[in-house]
Amino acid sequence: MAEKHLVCDGAMCKCTYGTTPDKLKVLTHTKEYINDPKGSKKLTASTKDINATFEKNTFGSCAKQNNKPCQAVVTEWKGFYDKITLTHGGKVLLEDSKATCPVGGAGCITIIFHGQKAAVTQHNKEKADDDVLAHLYTMGNLKQSIDNLIPKNQ
Repeated sequence: MAEKHLVCDGAMCKCTYGTTPDKLKVLTHTKEYINDPKGSKKLTASTKDINATFEKNTFGSCAKQNNKPCQAVVTEWKGFYDKITLTHGGKVLLEDSKATCPVGGAGCITIIFHGQKAAVTQHNKEKADDDVLAHLYTMGNLKQSIDNLIPKNQ
């Protein structure tokens, strides 16, 4: 089985019956973060993130309602990671989790981007193998170049 990304605040979701995506907003807790070295931006999304939990709370026009404006509401999530329970009792969402909407039905809301972003850290630089880097990056010292990618406040 391939690895799946955990979902965090800012994940992009879409509805099968809508016309535009919307960003997931984690509003149910303020404790567990992922993909965020400082622990201040990327809250972990969970099965508790229901009701109006999107940035704009709309997926545009709803085909199920004769193209009237969508009012995005999540009643439940399926396909979550059941081996992690957050402190508020929610289970962590995965990039292939699906949500139910009272209008569109089960699984009509899907995640199109999990919200995590790759970032080089000081730890990555320290653990990098110099021989491997020399073969991959023949134009100089990659470790020195990485210094320009690492945020100065880490």
